[in-house]
Amino acid sequence: MIEVVASMARGPVFLAGEVLECLITFTNPMSHLSTSASSEMLAWASAQIHCQFHASESRVALPAQGTKQDVQAESDTVLIPSKDSYSEVVPTDGPPSFRGQAVKYVYKLTIGCQRVNSPIKLLRVPFRVLVLHGMPEPPFPQDEEVAPSNPFLEEEEGSRRDTRPLERALDMLMITTSRRCPYMFNITNMRGKVAKFCIFKTVYRLGEDIIGTFTFSEGDIPCLQYSVSLQSEEEVQEQYQRCPGQAVSVTGHGRHLESCLHTASSHFSLPVPLNVTPGFTTDIVTLRWRLHFEFVTAREPVEAPVVLQNQSEVTVWTGAEHVDVDTFSWDLPIKVLPTNPTLASYVSQFTGTNSINI
Repeated sequence: MIEVVASMARGPVFLAGEVLECLITFTNPMSHLSTSASSEMLAWASAQIHCQFHASESRVALPAQGTKQDVQAESDTVLIPSKDSYSEVVPTDGPPSFRGQAVKYVYKLTIGCQRVNSPIKLLRVPFRVLVLHGMPEPPFPQDEEVAPSNPFLEEEEGSRRDTRPLERALDMLMITTSRRCPYMFNITNMRGKVAKFCIFKTVYRLGEDIIGTFTFSEGDIPCLQYSVSLQSEEEVQEQYQRCPGQAVSVTGHGRHLESCLHTASSHFSLPVPLNVTPGFTTDIVTLRWRLHFEFVTAREPVEAPVVLQNQSEVTVWTGAEHVDVDTFSWDLPIKVLPTNPTLASYVSQFTGTNSINI
């Protein structure tokens, strides 16, 4: 018997274009009673990255080859068993890991191996891929450093910060999601102005908090309640839709609900989960992100409670038994980008390690 153990030491989450490194060990656990004749021989071993695609038959109309496809890299294996390691660049032209209602993209490292005079066995190690889409062009020359350097340290030749594409992509990601500029919106319905809404940016990375504020004192229409939901929209491309005009699949990832009658101002904070998929587009599906707002407003003015000066008796305030209301909603598109894969590894459902006996 030979035990095969695969371990991704850096973690189970990678950016497209990053080098995936996996330590693969082959062990022959012989007891003290075993002889050299009891040892086992490894005939061969191979490793490849696969992206498996699944499609819902009720939502996606694919050509005749079926709804489950297994795509692998065109290059041969780069596993050298004598070195116990596997190293490969995660493809940049593939989709991100995604488990939606219409499609799923699942990545795995598949290790095939065979003992002499034994059947072939496969060891699979699932991992997650983040793809960086929608990044603007860098506003600086390519030979300049992105992050500020320490002016108190002497900079020797060759000691400059690594400017490989992956590091530059992470730097640009931080810069893009750190820019703040207040966006103001007047929230109105058919009866008048309800509130003013302010949000400081519309581009976020995984793990960030989305913060917004409402100013109801500037409105003319009383607002009784509001809710804000973080939602993703999964839309199948028109040529692959099972039915013409097929509805978009909406998934909620967090909600803030608050009563706000007679409130001058209010705010909300919604975290972007680390385990969700940033926005992306493929030939089959598009994933977008939005904030979904719902408001409940009164049709008539609602008198505020009055506190009398020097009041000695206890007063109990009660809400109105009946209020005629209107409801309306509003969607604000936002962008969700990846984060540092090391940070995303902390909440990953994958361990990056697996083993098998052959």
